[in-house]
Amino acid sequence: MKLDKYRFDGTKKFKISEFDTKAKSLTTDKEMILENSELNLRKLGIMQDRFYAQGTEAILIILQAMDAGGKDGAIKHVMSGVNPQGVQVTNFKVPSSEELAHDYLWRCIKRLPERGKIGIFNRSYYEDVLVGKVHELYKGQNLPERCKSSKIFDERYEQITNFEKYLWQNGIRVLKFFFNISKEEQKKRFMKRIDEKNKNWKLSDSDVKERKFWNDYMKAYETAINKTSTSYAPWYVIPADKKWFARFFLSEILVGTMNDIDPKYPTVTKEKEKLIGQCKEYLVNEDDKIFDKK
Repeated sequence: MKLDKYRFDGTKKFKISEFDTKAKSLTTDKEMILENSELNLRKLGIMQDRFYAQGTEAILIILQAMDAGGKDGAIKHVMSGVNPQGVQVTNFKVPSSEELAHDYLWRCIKRLPERGKIGIFNRSYYEDVLVGKVHELYKGQNLPERCKSSKIFDERYEQITNFEKYLWQNGIRVLKFFFNISKEEQKKRFMKRIDEKNKNWKLSDSDVKERKFWNDYMKAYETAINKTSTSYAPWYVIPADKKWFARFFLSEILVGTMNDIDPKYPTVTKEKEKLIGQCKEYLVNEDDKIFDKK
């Protein structure tokens, strides 16, 4: 399925007011998409094993969304077929006092994936140009006055793009996803959390209160995406009103990325082949000795 129009790499502008969160033209055949989604999970399992063994690159997946956007479910679904040892998930919540005592990238830098692994950021340093911008949180932070100018967010967009270029140049591929749901769909999901007792724990009053700032958030997302979309760290804006399609979308991009990397198992050298032969001989003889004792 062609998803190019949802990829933003700096060559075109993202306009949130023109975005179809239901992806009506692509979601007519749900059964086919679900089948392809399952196929993608199997492909990911196979390729991730080679990716882990090769150990030359890392993948950093950044997931951003409004509350109830479907990030958690997408992580659970798409990563269900991979080896947990090769995946590292980090949920970034409200910064701690220790984190606030450092620059805003610090807590994320500490959680970058090592080569051969897939790192998933459930929210990320982008929170500082999203919720941080909507609520002007920088004004209450312990920053020098020279840092609290009207240019702070333009400076952060530049810092982020430079940081992501640094990651790309050091073997870490950055894939950024915005799960774009409509305000109406968010309300439906909140109501489900209220009506279904086993989902009550997911709802917080702050989630609902943030709806008052919906338009401000949409503007912040649009600006952040347009300011930080690059060829080396593109944004993918997912039509997320239908969870099953959003999960397929994420799996499709990950499979495409793995195909581009084309990971392979390390080549066995002559020395290693010799060592393997010696190990086999030892184990076979060891077994013979065991049977002889019997």
